[in-house]
Amino acid sequence: MTENTNIRVLIADDHAIVREGLKQILADTPDIVVAGEADNGLDAIKLVRSNDCHVLLLDISMPDRSGIEVLKQIKKEMPQVAVLMLSMHREEQYAIRSLRAGAAGYLNKQSAPNELVNAIRQVAKGLKYISPTLAQTLAQQIGEDHEILLHDTLSDREYQTLVMIASGKTISAIAQELSLSVKTVSEYRSRLLVKMKLQNSAELTHYAIKNQLIDLS
Repeated sequence: MTENTNIRVLIADDHAIVREGLKQILADTPDIVVAGEADNGLDAIKLVRSNDCHVLLLDISMPDRSGIEVLKQIKKEMPQVAVLMLSMHREEQYAIRSLRAGAAGYLNKQSAPNELVNAIRQVAKGLKYISPTLAQTLAQQIGEDHEILLHDTLSDREYQTLVMIASGKTISAIAQELSLSVKTVSEYRSRLLVKMKLQNSAELTHYAIKNQLIDLS
C-alpha cells in the first residue's frame, strides 16, 4: 500500500460489544477505515475474499472454528492480507502458535487503544507486531536450544481444548462455547491425553500450570 492510502481494516469477533468498541477506537483515526465485520470464522473468510482490505483483526476464539484455523485458510488464499490476532488469553498461550501460522502480530484485547492503532499501522506496512513481553520470550528461545514440548505437538483444536480444560471448564461448557458436540470435544481430549502421555484432566491441568499455559492470577 502507498503512504497516502487509507488502511482498510476488517474486524472478526463473535462479540458485538467488542466489535463496536474496536470500531469506535478506529473511527477517531483518519488513516484507518473499517470496511466490514464478521461474527464467526466462516463469515470472516468470506469477508476477506470479497473485500479489498489491508488488515484483518481476528479473534483467536471464534464459535465455529478456531481463529488459528481461520488464519491459516486466509494466509493460504490471500497471503497479502496482514492478520492481527486479538485475544483475552495471555501471550504465552497462543501468540507464538499464531505467529508460526502466519499472523502478522498478536495483541491482547486489554491493550491500550493507541497500541492497537500502532499495531495496525505497523502490520499494514508489511512488518510484524509483537509486544515487549513477547519479544523477550522469543529472545529467550533464540538464545537457547528450544525444546519441543508436548503441547507443541497438538493440533490447534487440541491445544485450545487443553487450555480450556486446564482453566476449569467442563466438556459440556467447552462444546457449547466452541459450537461443537460433546462427543467431538471428548475425542479432542482423548487424543491430546494420548499425545501428551497423560492419564486424566488432573494431570493435564498440572502440566498446563507447570508450563504456564493458563493464567492463575
